[in-house]
Amino acid sequence: MSASHPRANTHDHGHHGHDHHGHDAPPADGGHGHGLRRGYVIGFLLSAVLTAVPFWLVMTGALASVQATAIIVVALAFVQIIVHTFFFLHLNPRAEGGWTLLAFIFTVIIIAIVIAGSLWIMFHLNSNMMPMDGMGM
Repeated sequence: MSASHPRANTHDHGHHGHDHHGHDAPPADGGHGHGLRRGYVIGFLLSAVLTAVPFWLVMTGALASVQATAIIVVALAFVQIIVHTFFFLHLNPRAEGGWTLLAFIFTVIIIAIVIAGSLWIMFHLNSNMMPMDGMGM
């Protein structure tokens, strides 16, 4: 029994070294290659621009409409979430066979449903709880 036990460990060790799922083995350069650094730099530059533009819009009042400014700021915030997701969290269809991205998308959908439902309920509670004109107590 002791002779078969080391063989099993050797087999398991060899199994983990193979990249049959696309995520077990590290990159050949240890993850410090030009492509990875380039992705971080691109992500950083996009994040800096996506932070500076809304700041500039709000601080200078470049747009006359406050509503248009708010819509642009929120839209750029969503773009920045996507930039962070792909450039820094490395969530893409190839990572972990797509399961990580799928779990992230599911989480975003659930959060969106909770936020939208909460806002809908609060809006309707606010409109239905308005004080009555002189009636009541």
